[in-house]
Amino acid sequence: MLGLLGSAILGGGVAVGGYKLLEPERINAPQVIAADPNVRYTSELRSSNYVVPEGLNFTAAAASVTPAVVHVMTEYAPKMGDNSTARMDPFLRQFFGDDIEQYHGRSQGAQMGSGSGVIIAANGYIVTNNHVIDKADKIEVVLDDKRKFKAELVGTDPNTDLALLKVQADNLPFVRYGNSDDVKVGQWVLAVGNPFNLNSTVTAGIISAKGRNINILRREDNMGIESFLQTDAVVNPGNSGGALVNLNGDLIGINSAIASQTGVFEGYSFAVPSSIVSKVVDDLLKYKVVQRALLGVNIREVDATLASEKKLKNLNGVYVVGLGKNSAAADAGLQEGDIITEINGVKVNTASQLQEQVARFRPGDKIKVAFLRDEKARTVSATLRNATGTTEVVREEVAKAIKYEGATLAPVSRQEMNKLGLEGGAKISGVKDSNFRETGIDEGFIITRIDKNKVTKPQDVQRYLEAAKDNQGALVEGIYPDGRKAYYPIGQSE
Repeated sequence: MLGLLGSAILGGGVAVGGYKLLEPERINAPQVIAADPNVRYTSELRSSNYVVPEGLNFTAAAASVTPAVVHVMTEYAPKMGDNSTARMDPFLRQFFGDDIEQYHGRSQGAQMGSGSGVIIAANGYIVTNNHVIDKADKIEVVLDDKRKFKAELVGTDPNTDLALLKVQADNLPFVRYGNSDDVKVGQWVLAVGNPFNLNSTVTAGIISAKGRNINILRREDNMGIESFLQTDAVVNPGNSGGALVNLNGDLIGINSAIASQTGVFEGYSFAVPSSIVSKVVDDLLKYKVVQRALLGVNIREVDATLASEKKLKNLNGVYVVGLGKNSAAADAGLQEGDIITEINGVKVNTASQLQEQVARFRPGDKIKVAFLRDEKARTVSATLRNATGTTEVVREEVAKAIKYEGATLAPVSRQEMNKLGLEGGAKISGVKDSNFRETGIDEGFIITRIDKNKVTKPQDVQRYLEAAKDNQGALVEGIYPDGRKAYYPIGQSE
């Protein structure tokens, strides 16, 4: 069972509930974005100069946003000997418990899932949560006006639990980004989505906290970024991927998670702030992969225990426990024992706040880091690095199909990689007319590893198998599109 603050990623859509209070004679209505085929995509964050509409009337914002929030429908082909609960991430199973079939049916056929998404450009770009579409064989979106489109997966970022979809349509209603930095605790917000398959639902609440880390993006590489907006707007299964907006109708977050002991809303919901959403979407559009900039510090939040241990007089900031070799922080002159207080003038008092600020930038960008050393305030400029320690942006390598030993080796599609949890591979076809026909490999097999070598593109297969000809053969490892894993010895004498 989850603890009181045990949080779970939702597998569904977003809720839009409206409280209708006093209606003034004149409403300062938010701008409704008219469909315009010439409008494509902009990541500009609107400086809201946030003004609460007179009378707290929520109807204008709800009317402007609801047409741009879609129902995301996913389909998962069953694996051999598999059922719906086995397909789901263990963390999601813990969240949904024995009622998981309500969201991913337990039939012998395809299992279905649903969630929400937000149209961010008139030509069909849609943001949702990664966990809504993760490993899906088929993705469709249903608009508020009941039109249905097949969606193409543009890219994903598990580190922020975001995904970008594209539908072939124009003149769609869309929501513009608001600036999540301007959001204040106590500010009214609306959540819009499709909880429990209740289409176009609107709920209202306030911002309860900012920069919240709830430890749900647990990843082996420790690269997950959590700096959620916390709200008490009602969010339930099906809300994931939906919009969190201010009363001007600006998108300030993507609803992603709740904290619950029962699997339904208990007063705590969490959204990825728009400052992170806009950056992730920009990266996926420009580079196909997200550019993760790193400062290269190990940090610990300053609390009373640490202050007593290190004889600190100030409880603000984050304490530098260590620095990576040749990291941006080390090159900038930061040292163990420094207390980072600001990034580019923005105060950081928690690890999540520091991560959020750095995550807005790309490798090669320079940031100002304010810190305390021996109780004296200092500032340095740091040039951020990527995960390999360089300042270069990372671009997706465009792999091409090749002919080898009579068979065709093709790159794996992004959607298939997402479905099978792969980072690359080579898909084989034309086996019967090739030198692979006696190996036991069937059509469609995806080669992921040869001996101890990881295969990310078709050319890897040729290189590793050519090298293996001088040895005793090789062991080819891979997976079929239905999820079956298999191993085949090639060139080994019996």
